[in-house]
Amino acid sequence: MEPEWDDERITAFGMLLEAYAALVGNVGRDLEAASDLALSSFGILLRLARSPGRRLRMTELAAQAALSTSGLTRLADRLEEAGYLRREASAFDRRSSLAVLTDLGAEVLAKAVPGHLESLERNVAGPLGPEGLRRLTAMLEVLRDHARTGPVPPGPDL
Repeated sequence: MEPEWDDERITAFGMLLEAYAALVGNVGRDLEAASDLALSSFGILLRLARSPGRRLRMTELAAQAALSTSGLTRLADRLEEAGYLRREASAFDRRSSLAVLTDLGAEVLAKAVPGHLESLERNVAGPLGPEGLRRLTAMLEVLRDHARTGPVPPGPDL
């Protein structure tokens, strides 16, 4: 029996990977040109800015950013050296540490956001339109949640 080379599941996953690679390249180049921040650094600072108290446990930050703990440690070292974050010991668990967004990190992030939003409009939101963006976000949320926890029933609007 011949394998199903043209299976739509293979095609869909391949398109997701190709779109991701192209978008990360385009948006990353735009972000670095406008702010001197790499997309990975921007993502870490943004996650901290959106977290309560502008802080997260390093292990949680690594998981959210899809980085290994050693990969996050290296990136956090660079961000800490630049003054954009600091690490603190956890008051609840002496074995873990927290990454905390500094005021300088928040300033750098705030300056980068307008250009980043322009790039996202040009590369993602514009081509999809408002309804397409909403649907893509909902579908990606289903895939993310399923990958993290197991099957999640699709929402009514998918």
